[in-house]
Amino acid sequence: MLYVSTSSRLEAYIKMFIAQGIIFSVMMIMDYGEIKNINFIFLLVETLVIKSIIIPSILFKVVRKYNVYREVEPYIPNFYSIVITTVIFVFGFAISYYSVKFADNVKPLHFAVSISTIMTGLLIIMTRKKIITHIMGYMFVENGIFLLSLSVAKEMPLIVNMGILLDIFIGVFLLVLVYKNIKSAFEFEKISIDQLNELRD
Repeated sequence: MLYVSTSSRLEAYIKMFIAQGIIFSVMMIMDYGEIKNINFIFLLVETLVIKSIIIPSILFKVVRKYNVYREVEPYIPNFYSIVITTVIFVFGFAISYYSVKFADNVKPLHFAVSISTIMTGLLIIMTRKKIITHIMGYMFVENGIFLLSLSVAKEMPLIVNMGILLDIFIGVFLLVLVYKNIKSAFEFEKISIDQLNELRD
């Protein structure tokens, strides 16, 4: 997430999303003894197939088809983004440190990174202009929520399985948004959030 906050290249965002999916897969394997078999298979497919292969493939296709490779006009410079992201991570680890005192079942490292990932994803959404960058920021937020659920429950509660449905929704959302609506109405590479501010009833 620190790297993502300093980069303007959309393919770098996608590669980091793949890296997160692979890391989640490794985490599933390491925690195999703590996870029920059905949940383990379900979550492994989600992290290794959906997060690491299917969704990144769609994003790569969109980026390359429409030649939209960079977020060229963020609301704040990348330098300030890395400073804010660093502060976010310090805050996340501080919250995690204090949370351990009140909850024994919390995994502090998982909790700290999850909080930081959610907040950094929101930062990306607030400071970038392109719609596709907002979609990627939303997916980083979802990854943070997924990790947060792993940090506070060993038995894989319903929220984790709901996260899988959220991933499927993202995939469908990308397909509908990009291949049906946007490309028929606009030049995709020129779309920014500023244009949506001009919409009226």
